[in-house]
Amino acid sequence: MDKKKLIYDCGRELFHSKGFKDTNISDIAKMAGIAVGTFYNYYSSKEKLFFETYMKENEKFKKHIIESLDMNQDPVALVRQIVEQNISAMTSNKILKEWYNRDLFRELEHYYEEVKGDDDSIRSLYAGLFKKWKAEGAIRQDIDDELLSAFFDSLAYIDSHKEEIGVQYFPQLIQYMAEFIMKGLTDFKK
Repeated sequence: MDKKKLIYDCGRELFHSKGFKDTNISDIAKMAGIAVGTFYNYYSSKEKLFFETYMKENEKFKKHIIESLDMNQDPVALVRQIVEQNISAMTSNKILKEWYNRDLFRELEHYYEEVKGDDDSIRSLYAGLFKKWKAEGAIRQDIDDELLSAFFDSLAYIDSHKEEIGVQYFPQLIQYMAEFIMKGLTDFKK
């Protein structure tokens, strides 16, 4: 078996069961049946292994969300479902939950921005939904597509400043903000 994959798989299993803080390199090496020095041939630190694990777990989760959605439901309900699924994963999955780890999230956010590039499946999902909803007359027509996407991009920027706002308010703040945005985009006829 490929040693890097073995190290990755063991690290992922330990991160998932114990979390980032309670997982150490010696545990990963022991589970993988390798020497600690061998770990460093493939990963420069526990953080690098964790960041790679986080990105793959996050992408797997995004695909799950997209596959589970009923795209024909009311726009407010659909966005609420997306946000609720995101919150559920962020609170129940020990790997994804680390996004809110004060000791780790700045590095994790930086790594996420470097690695994800322009490939953001959730952003693409929102952009496609906005076009669909505009064509159906379900959301405001007077707001261009880029500004519509910017509303939801702003939620990511708010999330990246969670420490300044107060981590204790997350993820409820994001949930309310998404709901307020969607109600503003759909209640225009009233």
